[in-house]
Amino acid sequence: MPPTGSSGHRWDCPSSAWTASGEAVILHGVPGQDLRLADLLAALSVMTDLAMGQEPEKAVGATLMATELARRMDLAEAEVAEVYYLTLLRHLGCTAPSHEEAYLFGGDLADRALAERTDEKRPREAMALMRTVGRGTGPRRLQHIGRVVAGQKRVRAMLRSVCEVGSRMAERLGFGGAVSTGLSQVMERWDGKGAPDGESGDGIVLPLRLAEVATQAVAFDRLGGPDAALEMVRRRAGGWFDPQVAEEFERHGPEILRKVEASDPWQAVLDAEPEPVRRVAEEGLDQLARAFADMTDLHSSFTLEHSSGVSELAETAARGLGFSDRDVTALRRAALFHDLGRPAVSTATWEKPGPLTAAEWERVRLHPYHTERILARSPALESVARLAGMHHERQDGSGYHHGAAGPGVPAAARLLGAADAYQAMTQERSHRPAFTPEDAAEKLLEAAGSGGLDPECARAVVEAAGQRPVRVRTTWPAGLSDREVEVLRLVARGRSNRGVAEELFISPRTAEHHVQHIYDKIGVSTRAAAAMFAMEHGLLRG
Repeated sequence: MPPTGSSGHRWDCPSSAWTASGEAVILHGVPGQDLRLADLLAALSVMTDLAMGQEPEKAVGATLMATELARRMDLAEAEVAEVYYLTLLRHLGCTAPSHEEAYLFGGDLADRALAERTDEKRPREAMALMRTVGRGTGPRRLQHIGRVVAGQKRVRAMLRSVCEVGSRMAERLGFGGAVSTGLSQVMERWDGKGAPDGESGDGIVLPLRLAEVATQAVAFDRLGGPDAALEMVRRRAGGWFDPQVAEEFERHGPEILRKVEASDPWQAVLDAEPEPVRRVAEEGLDQLARAFADMTDLHSSFTLEHSSGVSELAETAARGLGFSDRDVTALRRAALFHDLGRPAVSTATWEKPGPLTAAEWERVRLHPYHTERILARSPALESVARLAGMHHERQDGSGYHHGAAGPGVPAAARLLGAADAYQAMTQERSHRPAFTPEDAAEKLLEAAGSGGLDPECARAVVEAAGQRPVRVRTTWPAGLSDREVEVLRLVARGRSNRGVAEELFISPRTAEHHVQHIYDKIGVSTRAAAAMFAMEHGLLRG
């Protein structure tokens, strides 16, 4: 029989997961076998760690903490499973407010880490957070402070967007019930003073109440050890935290934290997963990759549907070049995942209208490295990690982060780099307008002629772009009209009601009515959630 920990769960298995019958299950993504969902999500949780300004393994550590605490509370294994997945996915909505956050606060990931652990109902903590507003923006700092003071309605909308997008993402990944509901409540507090709905007490699902204590405990443990975590939980009991969960943490928490610190977190989080182990069909990996691609692209209003567009281009070009089905599949998935590291760089940097500083440019150059390291954490994703991480390599060695050149850049990576470059050029960026498809094709071929891109791959991408079918629809999802789809595209990219009105030559009042009708039809109330809906249904590249 498999070894068990003190609570009867499989924490210490050295190399395999175990079924209820005790038979070992291989976790690697062998073609034809189902993949273990926890293995995939644990790796991808590193993206949310980085997006929140945290060190990797924070979400994994919190999941171990919450799961063990749930078992010490003698919850049924079905409830423990909800705690496990909800905690692992706690920050699924983290990219939702990034655009608005950069506009209001100036945007720095270190400030995000502080904001996550701040109890804003305590004046001293709230003031410490307020002092970070606009930091590093020079003369624009007063502007950011003014925006925050006057823009509390926008701040509340940001919080709501985290809830809406997180819940929607959970549903796309196949999680309903308490996991989806909990992610829609992630900004609520036990005392009802949270946002956006003022839910309180038992109205907040129990798995989230456990996840909140565990997430904060791990953050404070990293700063000051178990004693700091214990003091924080005691202080927040009855306010932010469920007092019963806080009491259980006081009884068991420090011991569990020490156990988490002493474990191999990646193996431990798999060993801790409740039975039955959740699996995803190998072909279902595309659906998961597409969901995370959309979540990544939501980090900036300028990149919506970028990753899915790159994937479509790369796949079509690869087939035109005669790639095998297996290589096409790997390239398609690598393209969907290629920008996972982008949220490790603040949106304020990505959306900066002027030149980047040397320090900002260095952070930008690291985003393919983060992509590669995130994917390499999972045996099922490791095979596409290096390919995805090489999307900015160039034939002449001028790319990053490996600085590879010539034969050191595999054919699939050359094709991915060309598809990424073309797709980016056809999209608007903060420092330039979008190029026409014709101009983008010309510039891509120029880059190939000067030695940066592979000429054959560049030509294949240009041909693929020209062959992409025009989308013809007789109906739009959720009963949207043609005009509403036009409005939705503009809103998703951050246009205000006035901006929509100016671009469509309608009155601001008419634009406002359109936006409200759209939100009502698709069941959202924030720009980020509307953008996620648009990406999910492929409405931005029509």
